[in-house]
Amino acid sequence: MKRISKKEKTLIIVLVIVLIAVNYSFLNNLLVENFSGKEVVFVERVVDGDTVIVNGGSVRLLGINTPERGEKYYSEAKEFLESEVLGRALIIEKHGQDKYYRDLAYLFDFETNKNINLEIVREGYGNYYFYSGKDKYSEDLIDAWNKCIEKEINLCEKSLDKCSDCVKIESENSIINNCCFFCDVNDWEINVEGRNNFVFEGILSSGETKVFDLDLTNSGGSLFLRDEEGKLVFWERKGY
Repeated sequence: MKRISKKEKTLIIVLVIVLIAVNYSFLNNLLVENFSGKEVVFVERVVDGDTVIVNGGSVRLLGINTPERGEKYYSEAKEFLESEVLGRALIIEKHGQDKYYRDLAYLFDFETNKNINLEIVREGYGNYYFYSGKDKYSEDLIDAWNKCIEKEINLCEKSLDKCSDCVKIESENSIINNCCFFCDVNDWEINVEGRNNFVFEGILSSGETKVFDLDLTNSGGSLFLRDEEGKLVFWERKGY
């Protein structure tokens, strides 16, 4: 049997390395379909319901907003996201950065191509939020929120208060009682995106309005009125 020379061994090793490199590049291109801005990643840690750590950097899920710490469903939203992303291969699609230098992105399950951002809204752990404007997934997010409202789950759960059918947001700075009876709106809260909220006090007589003072800058165009238990009384979308 002919003995392989040192030169031949070196050549074989080089060929194997080249073959592996070529195959890896080919497979990787198949995984991300050559789309710019996409790559396969693993989430290292979930910070909250709409923020994760990937490759040591912070990634803010785009097109959605979930409850802040201390708000109703904060823990549930975080746990849901953990169940969807930890220990799984994901495809990340980046769309720039926010003012905190976090990557703005959509996450997709590698095996099913499920849009994780969309699932968060559909399951009532967040609402859509187009701070930087609409994109190709915005209509799907709106549809997911509407389905959540129909199912009345989690953040979309409708208030059982008798006044929930007739107390409405009248304008950008007031609510009105359209009921033919008075309504106790004590501890009812109106929210916009981020951490802006206003808590009402007292009784609202029939036909009466109550003014709220909120900074609507970066509000995303959405207002949410919730009862003292955090259940949804009324919501309104502006600007989309």
